[in-house]
Amino acid sequence: MANFDPNEASNSDIRAVARVGQICALFGPRVVELTAADVAERTGLNRTTAYRYCASMTAAGILERGTRRGTFALGGLMLELGIRALGRQRIVEIAGPHLRKLSTDARMTAVLSVRGTQGPVVTLVEEDTSRQVVVTVHPGTKLDASAAQTHVYLAYADAAVMDLLAAGMSPAERARLDSEVYAARRQGYSVARHSGGLFAVAAPVFDEKGLCATVALLGAGDVAELSAAIELLVATATTLTSELGAPANGAPNVDE
Repeated sequence: MANFDPNEASNSDIRAVARVGQICALFGPRVVELTAADVAERTGLNRTTAYRYCASMTAAGILERGTRRGTFALGGLMLELGIRALGRQRIVEIAGPHLRKLSTDARMTAVLSVRGTQGPVVTLVEEDTSRQVVVTVHPGTKLDASAAQTHVYLAYADAAVMDLLAAGMSPAERARLDSEVYAARRQGYSVARHSGGLFAVAAPVFDEKGLCATVALLGAGDVAELSAAIELLVATATTLTSELGAPANGAPNVDE
């Protein structure tokens, strides 16, 4: 009879858990359903292994069958766990009134994002409907490396997270991201300009453990209001940090 190696079994279990997390992370607001072939392509698994993972995850409630034939979607267990996880984050409980006031005062859409495994995830949105053009983002959106909130997030994250989000970038793109992140840490906020005249400004919110969220304002067109928007935004972030019991400066500034 073959000898049982507990270390080998443990390593195999760890790899399987990591793979389950990787598959779950493929889903988002714009990726609601995936086939096993989609999962295989995006994870590097072969199709048979990808299907076995999806089938096993469906049996466990992590995934469920999608509306289209052969597809899978996040299951009820993930919804329950997500709701519980958000419920444990006090920032989500207290941020609502502050976001509404910020949106009204700045006449811009206000957004709160919390830390995800691969960057900030939009959690609360207060849309500004006082203008003809409404700039918004959907709750649940995983923000990419171009977002102001991501720059703030990376300013207080470790190097491994930075490397993960920067994977596949050209040297010029990585240098630009490094510059944006450095500026966010030094200034205490980040400004990102996007195509079509859209822009966003974001600031960090801290609790006793460090960065717990980012708060942002989304605007379009006239950037003349940016200075006033930054002032309102930073004041809101500072108030939220204070209510969470963290020091006004949740992390040291970079002076050089």
